[in-house]
Amino acid sequence: MKAWNWIISGIFIFAVIGLGSYLINNPGGLFKQILFMAGVIAAIFVIYRIWTNRTPGGREKNAFAKAAKQSKMRAKRKKSAAPSSNLFRNRPLRRRSTAHLTVIEGKKGKKKDRAIF
Repeated sequence: MKAWNWIISGIFIFAVIGLGSYLINNPGGLFKQILFMAGVIAAIFVIYRIWTNRTPGGREKNAFAKAAKQSKMRAKRKKSAAPSSNLFRNRPLRRRSTAHLTVIEGKKGKKKDRAIF
């Protein structure tokens, strides 16, 4: 474990010495190199964001976020309009009719004759 600490410390010291000498000898080149690295990292990040949004899950997440936002807005509007609608809350709620549900008659009691493998 101690050997790794010495190795990492040595690499860090060499990096600081190299960066310092590069800064003294060619500060413009160092600045260009830092800008170039930042540009490459930004380009990779943008490509990654575009790639992740093209997946179906990304679209579903966006749609879910939009629906959640609309739901919050709707709830907020209901809260602000709640005192005026208290008169309607005193009435009991009606149950919905189940007339659209039908029973399909058939041979439910008869078992199918299946071959045994």
